[in-house]
Amino acid sequence: MIPLDLRLYGLVDPARAAGRDLAGLAAAAARGGTTLIQLRDKTGSTRDFVTEARAIHAALRGTGVPLLINDRVDVALAAEAEGVHLGQDDMDARDARRQLGPNAIIGLTIKNAAHVDAAPIGAIDYVAIGGVFETESKDNPDPPVGIDGLTALVARVRARKADMPVCAIAGITEERVPPVIGAGADGVAIISAIFMADDPEAAARALRATVDTAVSAGQSR
Repeated sequence: MIPLDLRLYGLVDPARAAGRDLAGLAAAAARGGTTLIQLRDKTGSTRDFVTEARAIHAALRGTGVPLLINDRVDVALAAEAEGVHLGQDDMDARDARRQLGPNAIIGLTIKNAAHVDAAPIGAIDYVAIGGVFETESKDNPDPPVGIDGLTALVARVRARKADMPVCAIAGITEERVPPVIGAGADGVAIISAIFMADDPEAAARALRATVDTAVSAGQSR
């Protein structure tokens, strides 16, 4: 299986790209230190989604950064991406695992304790908890869980599987990275702070340094 590193998880989305080329943005983020890239597109056609995924996958070739596809197992298969990220209303992770095989990376969104308790832990490789903070990048009817909620959900996930990788998502800025990592997350999933920045590579580099510092501080405690 491809090594999974959640420290700086970049989500590239045409709705949050300021009209710029997604493959170029993904490549810049990889140069800056993102450890994982996800392509999310809630509005385009399936054909365009596959075309964009293939372009991003090609741009990431040689960087060691895996590409995951949001929601769509069919697009991941067509683009030969490294895996998928699934929401609570998407294909069951066990079905996705059967289609994608044992080496694919499969992530699952977790928003509350019931989601943790129902998660097919044996079929997934990581969970993304959130939204942690308010965000403009996605319509979210659920209230933010905040740092206290994140801490509780991380603990609940780890009670089911002690070594389950966890990232936090939604509204995360550089200033919010240390408390998020301090709450137990292994990394952060970020959209706007990277891909709406004037210089995505520099933004990713600064965020990666902050994440690494926060992770190291937690490990030394």
